[in-house]
Amino acid sequence: MQLFDSENFLYKNNKLYAENISVNEIIKSTGTPVYIYSKKHFVNQYLKFTKAFKDIEHIVYYAVKANYNINVINIFSKLGCGLDVNSEGELIRALKAGAKPGKIILTGVGKTEREIELGIKNNLQLIKAESIEEIYLINDIAKSLNSIAPLAIRVNPDVDPKTHPYISTGLKENKFGIDSKQALEAYQIAASLSNLKLSGIDMHIGSQITEVEPYVEAISKLADIYNTLKKQGIELNHFDIGGGIGVVYKDEKVFDPSQLAKAIIPIIKPLKAKLSFELGRYLTANGGILVTEVLYTKKNQNKNFVVVDAAMTDLLRPSIYKAYHHIQPVLLSDRKDIIADVVGPVCESGDFLAKGRQLTECSRGEKLAIMSAGAYAMVMASNYNGRRRPPEVIVDGNKFHTVRSRETFDHLLYDEKIVEDLT
Repeated sequence: MQLFDSENFLYKNNKLYAENISVNEIIKSTGTPVYIYSKKHFVNQYLKFTKAFKDIEHIVYYAVKANYNINVINIFSKLGCGLDVNSEGELIRALKAGAKPGKIILTGVGKTEREIELGIKNNLQLIKAESIEEIYLINDIAKSLNSIAPLAIRVNPDVDPKTHPYISTGLKENKFGIDSKQALEAYQIAASLSNLKLSGIDMHIGSQITEVEPYVEAISKLADIYNTLKKQGIELNHFDIGGGIGVVYKDEKVFDPSQLAKAIIPIIKPLKAKLSFELGRYLTANGGILVTEVLYTKKNQNKNFVVVDAAMTDLLRPSIYKAYHHIQPVLLSDRKDIIADVVGPVCESGDFLAKGRQLTECSRGEKLAIMSAGAYAMVMASNYNGRRRPPEVIVDGNKFHTVRSRETFDHLLYDEKIVEDLT
């Protein structure tokens, strides 16, 4: 079978290693299923990206929703990243990870009053509004707190990012942002309100984008709005293009950050605005694997099944997006390849990790690595079927740290008790 090419998850003497540690050594301590992350990958991805934009003032915000383990957040925070949080829970995680409030931005299409209030009280760098109603609400809450809320507005440029429809966010039929035709009105309203301070213009057109052109089209549209606002006396200081940069899961042809830089810096530089990014998948996806154990193999007529101890409750992307994650053995062998479905123990036909996949023949007790599991993986895990979410490990060279233990059944039952009046 073909192996997934990864700099930090590679084979030595036919054994899969995470950086300089054998995966088998890790799972002796943690069991399976388990998420394993490479710190080196996280660091290298960030440094590669920020170097590509060295010729323009910029900042990268780590999109916490991609992987919100507080140690992962801490790694990016220490590298100099700001943080993009999408909820009260993500804000709490960011603060617990030691992030400075002044480098955190609060985003999200449906922020509650409590979340907005927390954003203002914690003196976050800015709150991003996605509707005119929200602009008024942020102003009202800031007024009640005798504060001035720093505000950016997310504009929906109606540009096709050419990605999966569920992760497209910049088309007019998507729920995100304010329509570009309403943007000028939205900014004028915000500028007229006494408890808001306008900060910038923002967009995010989607995720897993593999072409530069949609960014160029969307940024050009927003640059026109930016210049019009400037002529009207509305001065902004940042231009946020979001994230969504594609990564390789299978055989995608993705662009290098330097190609993006070459295409968009000429558009941004004349604006004299700080360029901002919100990166998640690009920084973490290929820095993680999910290791699972084969429970059973079986045949239904001519169809092969490999039943493993990981499930849709651990990695949901294949079930809801039909997403591809490469699967390969932790220990290489010279056995023949077969075509099989890799499925979990959950009582759903949708509980699969791969369908019709070419795999090396395997047997009960062997371990498999599900690749590209560093983003939108553990964060989407659930307790369906009463399953416990798996542990997380970060590898740093020749050391590894269990940064989140496997849930216990006490975790699952923490606030449940029998109510005698019901029996």
